[in-house]
Amino acid sequence: MDPSATTLRKKDSPLRLLAAGLLYLSPMLIILSAFTFYPMLKTLYYSFFSTNARGVPVMFVGFDNYAGLFQSDSFLTSMTGTFLFVLYTVPLGVAFAFFLAVISSEKLRGIEFFRVIFSSTVGVSVAAGSMIFLFLFHPSIGFLNHVLDWIGLPPIHWLTDPKWALISIAATSIWMGVGFNYIILLGGLQSIPEDIYESARIDGAGYWSRLFRITLPMVSPTLFFVIIVTVIHSFQSFGQIDILTKGGPAESTNLIVYSIYQNAFIHYKFGIASAQAIILFLIVLLATLIQFKVGEKKVHYQ
Repeated sequence: MDPSATTLRKKDSPLRLLAAGLLYLSPMLIILSAFTFYPMLKTLYYSFFSTNARGVPVMFVGFDNYAGLFQSDSFLTSMTGTFLFVLYTVPLGVAFAFFLAVISSEKLRGIEFFRVIFSSTVGVSVAAGSMIFLFLFHPSIGFLNHVLDWIGLPPIHWLTDPKWALISIAATSIWMGVGFNYIILLGGLQSIPEDIYESARIDGAGYWSRLFRITLPMVSPTLFFVIIVTVIHSFQSFGQIDILTKGGPAESTNLIVYSIYQNAFIHYKFGIASAQAIILFLIVLLATLIQFKVGEKKVHYQ
């Protein structure tokens, strides 16, 4: 037997390859462990304890934190508002971004200018975007109420009326998220081969037929990705709520992430806040799995 072949096999053994792979991955594994895995395990640990104001566990309570949350009217209101918020933002936000992407994919003069405008919200921070809408929603000097007054309608208390507050926050979130969704969807549309459309035109297919029979199936993987990301982002919304409504009025915008913040850093109930965080994690995980289970069947991969 050739000694060099034996040496090569020893060097390429599975354990040596695994060790080499872990060595290359170690910087990222260290970062993930420090900033993702450890906080998750710590949150799970805290959710079974009652803590003092400094966040130190003082008494093991088991599942009492979880049971107390589901018996709390405030938590149930928060969860209802969260699901309504996701229902408002995801379909409208994705549909609006898809509409902008479709009209931007047309070969028109000056369309590059509109592509920049449509994608510009990517460069706007949550704080800056919320401040813009804070002025738009202002009851006396806000632009929206000026428009209502101009057409003869009474003003609306956008951020102080429980009927409108959540809708106003949802509109703000849709505007802030449309830029990212638009860029991703436009990239998906531009990846569709042009010769497919040319063949459809030769066969006599009209615009709407091409849209529903070619564009939607071909862009469905990108659309599927955008929907999943938008759902996760909607469940994690915080900044616009903190700036615009502080969870009010009457807890109508006290979504789950803002409720976690209040319990942890205002009321210093770290155990309850940790239990809420675990519940939110499970809800997002379940929603993502359902989307993969149901939605991926309708995705057309080339």
